[in-house]
Amino acid sequence: MAIQLINTAPIAGQQPGTSGLRKKVGVFSEPQYLENFVQSVFDTLGDYHGQTLVLGGDGRYYNRTAIQTVLRMAAAHGYARVLLGQGGILSTPAVSCVIRKRGASGGLILSASHNPGGPDGDFGIKYNIANGGPAPEKLTDAIFARTKELKEYRISDSPDIDLDTLGEVRVEQMVVEVIDPVADYAGLMQQLFDFDAIRSLFAGGLRICFDGMHAVSGPYATAILEDLLGAPKGSVINGLPLEDFGGGHPDPNPVNAAELIARMAQDDAPDFGAASDGDGDRNMIVGRRFDVTPSDSLAILAANATVAPGYRAGLTGIARSMPTSGAADRVAAALGIPSFETPTGWKFFGNLLDADMATLCGEESYGTGSNHVREKDGLWAVLFWLNLLAAKKQSVEQIVRAHWATYGRNYYSRHDYEDIDSAAAAQLMDAVRGQLAALPGQQLGQYTVALADDFSYTDPVDGSVSHKQGIRIIMTDNSRIVLRLSGTGTQGATLRLYLERYEADPAQHDIPTQQALAGLIAIAEQLAQIRERTGRDAPTVTT
Repeated sequence: MAIQLINTAPIAGQQPGTSGLRKKVGVFSEPQYLENFVQSVFDTLGDYHGQTLVLGGDGRYYNRTAIQTVLRMAAAHGYARVLLGQGGILSTPAVSCVIRKRGASGGLILSASHNPGGPDGDFGIKYNIANGGPAPEKLTDAIFARTKELKEYRISDSPDIDLDTLGEVRVEQMVVEVIDPVADYAGLMQQLFDFDAIRSLFAGGLRICFDGMHAVSGPYATAILEDLLGAPKGSVINGLPLEDFGGGHPDPNPVNAAELIARMAQDDAPDFGAASDGDGDRNMIVGRRFDVTPSDSLAILAANATVAPGYRAGLTGIARSMPTSGAADRVAAALGIPSFETPTGWKFFGNLLDADMATLCGEESYGTGSNHVREKDGLWAVLFWLNLLAAKKQSVEQIVRAHWATYGRNYYSRHDYEDIDSAAAAQLMDAVRGQLAALPGQQLGQYTVALADDFSYTDPVDGSVSHKQGIRIIMTDNSRIVLRLSGTGTQGATLRLYLERYEADPAQHDIPTQQALAGLIAIAEQLAQIRERTGRDAPTVTT
């Protein structure tokens, strides 16, 4: 075996997005594409000799091939040890957990999260830092800059290793420890939640359905829900990770998790339903014929956090991404703790969590988490809800309605226009930006505009500033229209339209969501000219 220096040249477009670099599998499998990006990561990090790296992914197509390449490159750069999930499997929250528990210097996650997989699907890679969280913008910007000047990469010519057998092997002088992907994570969950109370729920007859969507969370859910907690066998469906996610789209929403939604709508439906995504960091919570919005889920968990042992001391603060509804803000105000509004991207929560300024965090895109790791965490949210059901002895619907009765209801929806022409999407956003200065004070339908801006965020911990994070049009009654372009797609552009209206009157809490938001939808269409500029008569997905 020998270390080789391979000549290369910069490859255009290797700029990490909201959460790492995501492209089609065909792009990643092009000669030197993966190697160039990994070399740029290592060059930017600089001090890796003698360090420990965590490595794993969601099991999608190209995952095992990419892992062998990363291992040979890590060995060539002097890493002392790599902690590798068995079979190349590690959920994103599990990577964060292992980094933090084992004192690793960081980790590489091979995943495109909720994006489709398979030979014609997507692949991705991102670096997480020593606190377990995604690399901040300063680091990802430096990585991108390095990709534009790269001339060579270092790699060992060692053969592939066995990814499936637990234990230690060597690549050059580096030790590769193949670890149980679930063990460390399961141990952390037992510290946070009342497993005895949840076991009693199942022993008392509670039935659940957890849809693993043939993605990474299936083994975690089976090991924890069925094996440790005693949920009936078969409670986890689609629990085997597949390279193409069984031909499905591993994004946990009512459209893509149609099998779960159908089960929860049956006369003999389980009491509780949930789903997670490709890399295990998102969650969808469902009751019998009753969906829970991610924004409401964050607020409800925050309002009831002390039922779980890990949060019995209370919360220091709550953070949400800007497009997420203000439901959690109302809980924070009632608890007398601060609330924070950040750009989209979990990396923006990291500083708040490290500084103990926030305990719970959430994004409207089915992401919820806390200070236990530095990633959103799908199964964590499911366990939190089960702990809540055990404490309240109420159904999902009863818990949500009781929350609305106390805090009011934030009617909320997201309209996604996927794979639209990138130039048209950029022109749409620019056209709306051009109207912002004149909007405050205008009467639009039944609403009056109070604020219109392109959201900027100043980090309260390190003072860093992020501009152009989404267009906000906020009405005098705090109803909102938000427009932004997604940073997680691999082709075309995805326009996301977010709509929110607050209703305090419990007698008005049963209006169909799209009906309740109809006035705001019409205003957004008028301002942004979505049909004319995108050529779409309706959203691709409405959640």
